[in-house]
Amino acid sequence: QVQLVESGGGLVQAGGSLRLSCAASGLTFSTYVMGWFRQAPGKEREYVGRITRSGSATNYADSVKGRFTISRDNAQNTVYLQMNSLKPDDTAVYYCAASRVLTASPRSYDHWGQGTQVSVSS
Repeated sequence: QVQLVESGGGLVQAGGSLRLSCAASGLTFSTYVMGWFRQAPGKEREYVGRITRSGSATNYADSVKGRFTISRDNAQNTVYLQMNSLKPDDTAVYYCAASRVLTASPRSYDHWGQGTQVSVSS
């Protein structure tokens, strides 16, 4: 059974930082592209970024580019989302997801975590 478990969310002031982790089990982690998405209340799920299977390349949404960094440790079956210079607009539930293809479309992600809440106060 595939499990993706996010952690590291919380409440932070604007300008602060958080690091999210996503621990994977039940799948061959290194064969999956890993993505991060977020969903704010009343809004659709939004692509944040992704990282290739080897971790050699990343891609980010324009809204987070230069502030967020995705990395992965295939030996630990874990993907990370480092979030700096946080803004109130970054408030959302953050999800990690696993895909067989390199894509930003949530429909192409096969496995999802339960999400972790990130709240940024002004």
